Amino acid sequence: MNRITRTLISLVIVVPAGFYTKFYRGPAAYWVNNSFDGVLYEIFWCLMFALVLPRVRASRIAIGVLVATCALEFMQLWHPPFLEMLRSHFLGRTLLGTSFDWTDFPYYFAGSAIGWVWLRML
Repeated sequence: MNRITRTLISLVIVVPAGFYTKFYRGPAAYWVNNSFDGVLYEIFWCLMFALVLPRVRASRIAIGVLVATCALEFMQLWHPPFLEMLRSHFLGRTLLGTSFDWTDFPYYFAGSAIGWVWLRML
């Protein structure tokens, strides 16, 4: 099986798992909905960029995703009308987030590290 196929299979696993974290209602639901989902979010973006940029090294992808995600987290402190309009929908809230939280950063670092290992294994 080639790397593109393995990456697509990985996305078929990660995407539903990531969306599931938004609807999970069991034990530790708040943590799963608002923190753990950050790990899967990072892995998702690492896989997407690896699919679109197959010649870029896994380390560069993981670092780029981490930097971009941290920037998006800081953008949650900014509430201009166009961003609020995007955030008013489920997909916008899921991709852009709605509120800044320092505790999200460890999950971004963990997700990028796991994404890097995942890409190396592919």
